[in-house]
Order: sequence, then structure tokens, then C-alpha cells
Amino acid sequence: MNELLHPQAGFGASLRRVGAIVRRHIYLLRSSGPRILELVYWPTVQMVLWGFITVFLVNHSSWVAQASGVLISGVLLWDVLFRGQLGVSLVFMEEMWSRNLGHLFVSPLRPGELAAALLVMSLIRTLIGVGGAALIAIPLFHFSIFDIGLPLLAFFTNLIVMGWAIGLLVSGIVLRHGLGAESMAWIAIFAVQPISGVYYPIETLPVWLQYVAHILPSSHVFEGMRAVLFEGNFRTDLLVNALLLNAVYLSAGVAAFLAYFHVARVRGQLLHVGE
Repeated sequence: MNELLHPQAGFGASLRRVGAIVRRHIYLLRSSGPRILELVYWPTVQMVLWGFITVFLVNHSSWVAQASGVLISGVLLWDVLFRGQLGVSLVFMEEMWSRNLGHLFVSPLRPGELAAALLVMSLIRTLIGVGGAALIAIPLFHFSIFDIGLPLLAFFTNLIVMGWAIGLLVSGIVLRHGLGAESMAWIAIFAVQPISGVYYPIETLPVWLQYVAHILPSSHVFEGMRAVLFEGNFRTDLLVNALLLNAVYLSAGVAAFLAYFHVARVRGQLLHVGE
């Protein structure tokens, strides 16, 4: 009787309402290829990364014991690249989330000046985050990445510059396509992790992937890190390769950000970035 008087009540009505919400989101998935791709993307990246780690360690079981802290160094240096990229992307998206871009560019602020500010904030955030983790590793694991010495500065510089390049590109894409593309901030950086040789030498990869790895500055940095830890040898050839590649990457990142910004301003998107 209550269900007749109050059709919004009852278990069957509740199931229909639940089904309506589920159907809405299924329709949303069906209409958005990137959302479906993202669901597959993360498990695939993790599977590929840990698959290569397993393949390497099966054949080199004593590898970690040869250089204490090699995996911790890999984690910390990877975080420089990750935090460098995320520092640019998230600071930029915070302006979008607060719908502040239009207000900023009513002022005399230039796009290049915004890009420079993003890089400075990325550096500050990375130093705080990675520096804190590196200090905590000393009492916990009796390992200090600072023992690497001056090569650490070269590794840090190259990784954060690569992160900046990717971060500027991602920021431009999000500005151009709206906050629906914000997942690019995570997708872009983790796409290069399995082929950067963070936890294993590049030679572990299939031959065709090794060619791809060699055009990434990060792969040269992590190979250089292992040379320092295993051989006590700082390879300047790897440093030069990383510097040259980073010059190209950063130039391309800045150019892409400015180009996307120009298109967004012409189309009036600076005031509607949250849409």
C-alpha cells in the first residue's frame, strides 16, 4: 500500500534509481574512448614494468647485492622526474580548477612568464618532496643518495628538465581540451617509466624498445646512475646525450604550451576552461 501511495519508496524503485545512475555512467564510458583507454592503461603499465623487473632479476639474482641502495636511488630519481612533471601540471590545473586563468591574463602577465612561474613552483615542490624522502631514507635504510656526490646534481637537473618539458605539454593539452583531459598529467609520465630503465638496464628491453628508450633523456640518466653505483664511474657521454635531448624536449614543451595558449586565447577558452 505504501508503494502505491509513495512510488518513490520500495526496494524495486530503489533498484531502478541505482540502475539509472549505472546506465548513465555506462553511456559516459561508451561515448568516451579516452576513459575506456585509461581503465586499461594503468594495469597494463604496471604489468609491463614489473614484468621487465622480474625478467631482469630472474637472470641477475645477485644484482641488487652488488650495489647497496640501487633500487632506492632509482625510486628517488624517478620521483624527481615524476614530481617535476606533476609540479608543472598540477599548479597549472589549480588555476583552472579555481577558474583563475581569465583573471590572471587581464593583468600584464605574459604566457612565457606563467610558464616560468610554473617551472619555479615545480622546482620548489620537487625539492621539498624528494628531499624529504631522501632524508627519511637515511635512518630507515642507512642509505644516503647524497653520497653519489656531484653526479647527483647532473641526474637531478636532467630529470627535472625532462619533467618540465612533459608538464608544459600536458598543461597545453589540458588548456586546449579542457579538464576532461586532466588525466594526461598522470598518463603521460608513467608511459615513459617502463622504457626509462629506472630499475633495470635498458638492455633488458626488447631490441625495438631499446631504440625508443635511447631517445629519452631519462634512460641515459638511469644508466649513468647505475654506472656510478656499480662501477664508480661517471659517464660524461651519457650526460651529454641527456643534455642534448633535454634541450630538444624543453624547447618543444615550451613551444607546444605557447601554441596551445594562443589557440585557447583566440577561441576564448581562458574564461571557460572548467567546461
